[in-house]
Amino acid sequence: MRVGLFITCLVDVMRPEIAEATVRLLESAGCTVEVPMAQTCCGQPGYNSGDTASARDLARKFLAEFERFEHIVLPSGSCGGMIRQHYPAMFADDPDLRVRIEALAARTWELTAFLHDVVGLKSLPGRFEGEVTYHDSCSGLRELGVQAQPRALLALQTGVKLVEMKDARACCGFGGTFAVKYGDISTAIVDEKIERIHASGAPCVVLGDLGCMLNIEGRLRRTGDTTTRVLHVAQVLAGDAVPIPAAPVAAPAAVPAAVPAAVPAATAAKEA
Repeated sequence: MRVGLFITCLVDVMRPEIAEATVRLLESAGCTVEVPMAQTCCGQPGYNSGDTASARDLARKFLAEFERFEHIVLPSGSCGGMIRQHYPAMFADDPDLRVRIEALAARTWELTAFLHDVVGLKSLPGRFEGEVTYHDSCSGLRELGVQAQPRALLALQTGVKLVEMKDARACCGFGGTFAVKYGDISTAIVDEKIERIHASGAPCVVLGDLGCMLNIEGRLRRTGDTTTRVLHVAQVLAGDAVPIPAAPVAAPAAVPAAVPAAVPAATAAKEA
């Protein structure tokens, strides 16, 4: 199965190890993974800010880079929601292009949905042990219906105990530009989320969108919590994250890297 990996600009810049874990999972599932090296942004920030023209340009770029793949996979419900739900509507005035965009959107998958719903993954390539709680990121949940899939995959990790927090489906307060425009409201929302994470008793919160990860982890650290870990579900499933330690440790630092360094195991796709 030939898969085009859309890393997302946020993962590329802030947490390239998520891309590495994604490649490992896909290859362990028997997929041939290719990474178009000219990929950039899906256009969501511009679209959400009313700059539809720029978003359309990026959608056309995405189409040119990924149309040749059997499936397109990305470790983000947010970007996945943009492509599957909003790309077709942006080209309502161009029927020919809309047909191509709709076909592409139908082949675009959030990572856990692809592994569970398309591949039917039954085993994982690495180990991870400890208690975790899961946060359902808004876009993946509400635009793509991603909820059962990550939990079913986490159940394959025999060392993982999932402890559900109260209101796991509630927003973390990020919302992309929402956190910038309405900082006070965003902070109040993420503070509620952190209370629920703490109340679960789990030393690690797992989720499927890096934007939410950065928002939650940032608030945890600013409020003095240096031990609760915040991990992408791909890291836990691939066993790429260091197992949860018995003693508290300081928060890990971000590791910036470019796309080529983020995906050493993947094959760079030839540019059209």
